[in-house]
Amino acid sequence: MAKIFTGKVFSTKMQKTVVVRVERKFRHPFYRKTIVRHKKYKAHYEDLELKEGDIVKIKETRPISKDKHFIVVEKI
Repeated sequence: MAKIFTGKVFSTKMQKTVVVRVERKFRHPFYRKTIVRHKKYKAHYEDLELKEGDIVKIKETRPISKDKHFIVVEKI
């Protein structure tokens, strides 16, 4: 089962690679406060015209490079 995340494009400075910031929200088990955590993933893309701030959907795939194992599925 491949993981699919939705996040915001954080950087487009590399060729055919974007950095996507994925936020997840969860409630603290004791204090019941909503906590927001984020993680940045490098994702491969070919034909899409992406810029910083775009919302994209990324999907897990085979390793493409040392730390790139997601591809951009679509721009939302």
